[in-house]
Amino acid sequence: MALDITYPRRNTVACRVGPVTIGGGHPVLVQSMITEETRNIDACVEQVIALHREGCELVRVTTPTLGEARAMEEIRAKVTERYKYVPLTADVHHQGTAIAVEAAKHVDEVRVNPGLFVFHKWGDNVEYTEKEHAEEREAIETSFVPVVEACKQHGRAMRVGVNHGSLSERMLVTYGDTPDGMVESAMEYLRICEKYEYQNLNISLKASRVPVMVAANRLMVRKMDEEGMAYPLHLGVTEAGDGVYARIKSTAGIATLLMEGIGDTIRVSLSEDPIAEIPVCYDILQSLGLRKTKVEYIACPSCGRTKFNLPTVLNEVRDATKHLVGLDIAVMGCIVNGPGEMADADYGYVGAGAGKITLYRKRNVVKTSIPQENGVAELVALLKEDKVWVDPPEGQTKSVINLAVVG
Repeated sequence: MALDITYPRRNTVACRVGPVTIGGGHPVLVQSMITEETRNIDACVEQVIALHREGCELVRVTTPTLGEARAMEEIRAKVTERYKYVPLTADVHHQGTAIAVEAAKHVDEVRVNPGLFVFHKWGDNVEYTEKEHAEEREAIETSFVPVVEACKQHGRAMRVGVNHGSLSERMLVTYGDTPDGMVESAMEYLRICEKYEYQNLNISLKASRVPVMVAANRLMVRKMDEEGMAYPLHLGVTEAGDGVYARIKSTAGIATLLMEGIGDTIRVSLSEDPIAEIPVCYDILQSLGLRKTKVEYIACPSCGRTKFNLPTVLNEVRDATKHLVGLDIAVMGCIVNGPGEMADADYGYVGAGAGKITLYRKRNVVKTSIPQENGVAELVALLKEDKVWVDPPEGQTKSVINLAVVG
């Protein structure tokens, strides 16, 4: 019997971002952010196109001033002219009312940062009175409502994006440097949106420390449940750095929450070319069974029982089969654990000793005593016999397949 393990997704309302949708049962969406200066129009256009070609489904562009917000009109037009329509987000931070209102004319989503959108310096307060809380909430509403109305008018989405490192002074004084302050910061903005009957929203609560990021998102879900909200969540570990550790750190936070059913769109934030973020996102989603975007090869780590060079054979099998969308294939080094550890692979390539290999269809032996040098050719022949083989398309670089190679 095939093993069926799924992660029940949290039920959320759908957030429409141009031609794509976040939440509402849709596949987890992958996004990233360009690094070019926004007024360098042509460089931005090329980076947006490159990211989308790599698989990025929503591209964010910084808009720190009104000039950058206006530049989004030309970026949008040139991307569409040179390539095709790509969903775009404008990233708005400081004192951003006019900027966000302008950006809403040209992009599919406006991101606001509650910690910076309305900035008040109250001095060396050790606590805030209820009057001071009320005054700041009123100031937030005054500045924020025009953005809400602009998004409603133009049919745009909004991300309320909280960062652990940029909480407002009032939140820091009241809640400390905690997930509680992050959640309340978001909730104040969500309550205003609901007051003005705007719900095309998604939320992010990002931190550079994984435990804080995970705790904040869990708490956000509980708080929204208490107030009858079901907005989708954008997951990410901000300022993760670069290299292997950044990828592990991002995966630790994002995957933990996805396995709890929390999360509807993700970004892996790397201090690298943003194109490098996209494969990591899809690897996270594929490893959890949430999306399939390439061949997944299951292979053992090899040991003294393996009588052939497993890394070499795995690469040979991968090169021959990586274009076969939808297959699960296992490559295993020996008969001891191979058939069992292949799990639900459609086909298995298993070492049998004495320079021979055995081919499996599911867990059933198909052919034994195949010389190792003929193994890949025999696997291809079996795939052709089962009519699952197709010739690789010219220039194709991505496929979907699960392959196990066992030692």
